[in-house]
Amino acid sequence: MVKYHVRDVMTTQVITLKETDTIKQATVLFALHNISGAPVVDKDRHLIGIISETDILELVMKYHNQLHIDHPSLYMLSSPMDDDTQNDEDLKNASDVISKTLVKDIMTRTVLTTTPDAKIADVVEEMIKMTVNRVPVLEKGILVGILSRGDIIFSIYKKKR
Repeated sequence: MVKYHVRDVMTTQVITLKETDTIKQATVLFALHNISGAPVVDKDRHLIGIISETDILELVMKYHNQLHIDHPSLYMLSSPMDDDTQNDEDLKNASDVISKTLVKDIMTRTVLTTTPDAKIADVVEEMIKMTVNRVPVLEKGILVGILSRGDIIFSIYKKKR
């Protein structure tokens, strides 16, 4: 079988988030499913945006840099966000704010999308040009799959089941 179209290699069991999910929920979901980003959808699976590890790390670094300016010895990245034994109140507060931030507050709303019938090569060119790692696949406005760089690389050498 020649893999020519997005439908031939896309993942159809898409892990999604809601815009009201928290960053903590998103991070746990990423870890559980070994993914680095996910589409954000409404109750009817219409795409609202996309969130990635980069979005989350940018948020963490914003607070890390603010804390480090005020307290040069504090490093957000040196202790788990859910560490209840943390003694520094500023670090606790920053961790709490990050954990409770809603996905909608940091997700990317302008998203490169594709259709199941698009040619893989065309989508790959756009992914490279726009430096995106995953592209939601929409059919009649509904999320039906996702095409990641991993899906494409995997399809080069193995038959996707």
